[in-house]
Amino acid sequence: MCDALGSILTTAALAAAGCSGRQLRIDVAAGILIRARRGVYTTRGTCAALQDVAAHGGRAACITAARHLGLWVLSDDARTHVWLRDGQRTYHSRGSCRCVEHWDDGPAGSPAALPSVPRILAQIFRCFDAEELFVVLESALRSGRIDRAGLRWLRQRSNARMREALAHARADADSGLESLLRWRLRRHRLRVRTQRRVASVGVVDALIGDRLLVETDGVAGHGDSPHRHKDLVRDAHAAMWGLFTLRFDYAMFVHDWDLVEAAILGALRALDGLPASR
Repeated sequence: MCDALGSILTTAALAAAGCSGRQLRIDVAAGILIRARRGVYTTRGTCAALQDVAAHGGRAACITAARHLGLWVLSDDARTHVWLRDGQRTYHSRGSCRCVEHWDDGPAGSPAALPSVPRILAQIFRCFDAEELFVVLESALRSGRIDRAGLRWLRQRSNARMREALAHARADADSGLESLLRWRLRRHRLRVRTQRRVASVGVVDALIGDRLLVETDGVAGHGDSPHRHKDLVRDAHAAMWGLFTLRFDYAMFVHDWDLVEAAILGALRALDGLPASR
């Protein structure tokens, strides 16, 4: 997600706010405003993605817009996604620009205005896949950034794959890794509950079935001594009550999912007393 506080301003917006041409030149010389292209400026502290949007034309779109809303994005795609409407002009050179253009109908707005969350989700689905949509959708549900009307708007524009993601989404995932866990395990028809309080252990990231705890150590800090000790104490308390804990980090979830899935299924077989598969 992006924590920059910058913005994109047009000369018309600056003039309406009382900024004269002389003051504009002073602010540019002082580095308070940065000229992106003719008639468009960014404020100091604006992130690289919004600087690209300002230079390219249009508005932030897709995962770029999702990051600026603080939503959990799975993809590590570093390209800037720009929303353009019919009749708009793009300004970046085709040879050097790495921006991804999204051409879809929608209301006009200032360069700094983001698309609505339902539109951002529709753009993500078209640009990536249902898995990326699902992760961002659950983040939007958790943060209250999408309501029933927004979900209805998405359903009206969905296909079977998107409808599956919409039907499976919930608002209880605390991170995208928890969403990813539920999405990727859905084909096994397992009972996966997230952010559950377990006696003598505390709140766990996921409870699969009745006895398997899965912790998604995606936040920095679990590897240092105090956090490591706390995790070991939690795991010992879980074992004391006949519960089994598996811990995976971000890299394992995203880049070694086959191992994560095999570990979960193997632990479930052991806990249920079932014979191992051959």
